Amino acid sequence: MDIKEIQNLIKFVSKSGVNEVSLEQGEFKITIKTEAPSLDPVYIQQAAPSPVQVAPQATSAPAETAPAVTTNAGNEDENSNYITVKSPMIGTFYRRPSPDKDLFINVGDTVAPGDVVCVIEAMKLFNEIESEVSGKIVKILVDDSSPVEYDQPLFLVDPS
Repeated sequence: MDIKEIQNLIKFVSKSGVNEVSLEQGEFKITIKTEAPSLDPVYIQQAAPSPVQVAPQATSAPAETAPAVTTNAGNEDENSNYITVKSPMIGTFYRRPSPDKDLFINVGDTVAPGDVVCVIEAMKLFNEIESEVSGKIVKILVDDSSPVEYDQPLFLVDPS
């Protein structure tokens, strides 16, 4: 199982509302637990590729996410010419390497591929997040010291 598959599994767990997911593929075993309330845990045992069975989700989950979708739809046309830098992992977002250091980037700064734009802390490990695009930072979408989800937008970059 590669890192992309693990990230997709983490994304599935965070969005599904289940408390625990266990996956076994041969000698590889992984269990992901959350503190979110759930009706039933999902257990997946896979010796060979097969369809994944998922417990039914609570009906209140789609109602909670509906307002976020409508608020983003209005900004989509406005931000369509910008590139979105997204979080590659779940963790806590920090704009500076430590409390006594300067910010990595500000609105208006120019970034190039490989420039560190933020740090995401996950399980006491601080992961430097590098820009994969070049351009000017137009907007910072996350507050410092805020929790972020996998694939959550962090920055808007104007590539021109």
